[in-house]
Amino acid sequence: MPLDPDRVRTVTFDSYSTLVDVEAAEAALADRVPDPEPVSRLWRSRSLAYTFVANAIDAYQPFYEMNRDALTYALAAHNVDLSTEERDEILAVYHELEVFDDVRSGIERLREGGYEPYVLSNGNPEMLDSMVEHAGIENLVADTISADEVETFKPAAELYRHGAARTGTPIDRIVHVTAGWFDVLGASHAGMQAVRLDRKGTPWEPFAGDPDRTVESIHELAEALGV
Repeated sequence: MPLDPDRVRTVTFDSYSTLVDVEAAEAALADRVPDPEPVSRLWRSRSLAYTFVANAIDAYQPFYEMNRDALTYALAAHNVDLSTEERDEILAVYHELEVFDDVRSGIERLREGGYEPYVLSNGNPEMLDSMVEHAGIENLVADTISADEVETFKPAAELYRHGAARTGTPIDRIVHVTAGWFDVLGASHAGMQAVRLDRKGTPWEPFAGDPDRTVESIHELAEALGV
């Protein structure tokens, strides 16, 4: 079904790759790794894979620790030997990721249009606090909601239902906005409307359904909601 603006009362946003650019993490590898791009790509893909497996086998740990394990594997897979201190310095970039250009003005536009914006993320609370502060949106989002609160990662329905409860909004009155294909599917499965934020023009995954709408920016979302 296409996006139904009349049903939307609250907007939740994913964090990484949606509000802030995780590809900036590659720069943190550049001074220490001869070819940082494949290491960065494997690091990111493994961190997500670990969250999926953790849900299936009840092996939750905070996302920052998942990210640490994924980085350790990615470095080992490319025969890069770094000290614990150096790995910690690379990991710390997740506290200072650059915000996408449309985020502040787009979220402010939604707020002025009467929508309450929240962040609903796999990130643990410390990561989300630093992300919101560094992005300069602490006065624009109503709150951050972390997977750590239920010790379950996306795309498990439990996390989206928890998010709805935390916002005090019926789940079918929420639109979840994300760059992640699995996050789109998880939100839809849980009962939210789901909007895919695709800034790069990448193809949709031909699996298990479609987003209610695809937009290239938060401003395009605001237009779709009549703001």
